[in-house]
Amino acid sequence: MRLLLISLGCDKNLVDSEFILGSAIDGGFELTDNEEEADVIIINSCCFIHDAKMESIETILEMAEYKKTGNLKALIVCGCLAQRYADEIREEIPEVDAVIGTTAYEDVKKAIEEALKGNYTKCIKDIDYLPSQDARRVFSTGTCYSYLKIAEGCNKHCTYCIIPKLRGSYRSVPMEELISQAEYLSDCGVKELIIVAQETTLYGIDIYGHNALCELLERLSDIEGIEWIRLLYAYPEDITDELILAMKNNPKICHYIDMPIQHASDKILKRMGRRTDKASLINLVKKLRYNIPDIILRTTLITGFPGETDEDHEELVSFVKEMRFDRLGVFPYSAEENTPAAEFEDQIDDDIKQTRLDEIMNIQQQIAFELAEERIGNNADVIIEGELVSEDVYVGRTMGDAPDVDGCVFLPLTGEYMSGDIVNVTITEAVGYDLMAVPSL
Repeated sequence: MRLLLISLGCDKNLVDSEFILGSAIDGGFELTDNEEEADVIIINSCCFIHDAKMESIETILEMAEYKKTGNLKALIVCGCLAQRYADEIREEIPEVDAVIGTTAYEDVKKAIEEALKGNYTKCIKDIDYLPSQDARRVFSTGTCYSYLKIAEGCNKHCTYCIIPKLRGSYRSVPMEELISQAEYLSDCGVKELIIVAQETTLYGIDIYGHNALCELLERLSDIEGIEWIRLLYAYPEDITDELILAMKNNPKICHYIDMPIQHASDKILKRMGRRTDKASLINLVKKLRYNIPDIILRTTLITGFPGETDEDHEELVSFVKEMRFDRLGVFPYSAEENTPAAEFEDQIDDDIKQTRLDEIMNIQQQIAFELAEERIGNNADVIIEGELVSEDVYVGRTMGDAPDVDGCVFLPLTGEYMSGDIVNVTITEAVGYDLMAVPSL
């Protein structure tokens, strides 16, 4: 029988999806990417914010139609939407044959078997259960990079965030399981490991009694075939001097860090439940740039949080101008049910949220374009991801570019490069967020 899996939402969800695929293959299923021929469709859903929830619902409804027009015999919904709305999904979309919560994807194989017998399955486990990572994982992207999810859940409880209710408290994956995964990914041809979790910087604190991230990074860097290690979702208050030193001294760790800060007004940061302040953020940025002068800093911000005044927004604007982050994303505040912030009285109109977002993004775009221009004439290592034959170029990324969220580097189709090759280039032109380059002499 043929199985199709649709993975929605974040890269952390993608890792879960690859374990789900491993379970499906163990069950004897053949994988397909054709909805019309699939006997089983699994949707690994997301509902982090309203737009993600609507995308998940629309995808479920769209796939449910293949029970009428295709071969579909079993429709399974996994992940965050299933965890949060299991009963509602059953009631509103009867075509769904099973709902599997965020900690229960090990039971997908059994749920499919029951669905094919005509039996409905609801599997919602303890929110703090941690599925074994020492299981078959299918490397699905076919690229030179892959994600390594080192922990599940979060203990921060920011007032706007639903994640602890969907993913539970912070649980680190045992280091040996992560090393085994990384070795498997290296055997699959992965050259770049991207370290992810709801918060990467607290790795190991729960199972080892101390922060073990630097030890993990060191062991990962010893794996033959792994050339780059990139760190995402590092909370600023937990970026230690030890981590900065590890990034500085280990040549495999990219001089790149993603650290979500969300705002720069101390008043708003406090209302968000964040555990830092503006002065600490400024000091951290200065420390990172002092110790690692070529570091690329990415962050995310939220506009229109309840109670955000014009003065708070202007403070954030000034902060963005001063810090000149290399990469920056902005999201309008989304009031999520069952979060404290959704109950705050001083909600902001959507048009004001969007206006403030647009202003910040316009400023950041100019900063990013200026920083890209400054790179012309510099040399950089680029990892090749593939080629665009129609444009006569190879496509790659520098250590300063994470896949899917940052820019690309384009090289002429000279030489014979393969995906995963790392080539030293000279930057010749900046085109918006992207760079043009030629191989260095």
